[in-house]
Amino acid sequence: MKNIQPKNYNQDDVAKLINEYRENPNRETVEKLAKDLGKSVRSITAKLSQLGVYKKIERKTKTGKAIISKSDLVKIINEHYNLEMPSLVKATKEDLEKMVTNL
Repeated sequence: MKNIQPKNYNQDDVAKLINEYRENPNRETVEKLAKDLGKSVRSITAKLSQLGVYKKIERKTKTGKAIISKSDLVKIINEHYNLEMPSLVKATKEDLEKMVTNL
């Protein structure tokens, strides 16, 4: 005998998740869906990911700029000069940002 678990989301719930999230793909929509369906935010996010609908929220700095890693900055510098300078990763992020803005 096979142990069959009930589905967490019925077809109507899935349709609602997809439609509402595609209309407004942000954290507030996920929180509203979680409240409406009596699920956790994490559960809603997991289901949206499983369905291939969820879009990762871009992290931003305090100033509102997109976060860029030191390795990405080094890659930009290396491509500009057409050189491999692996030790640049040891420089501070602030110095690397200055170098990139002055290319």
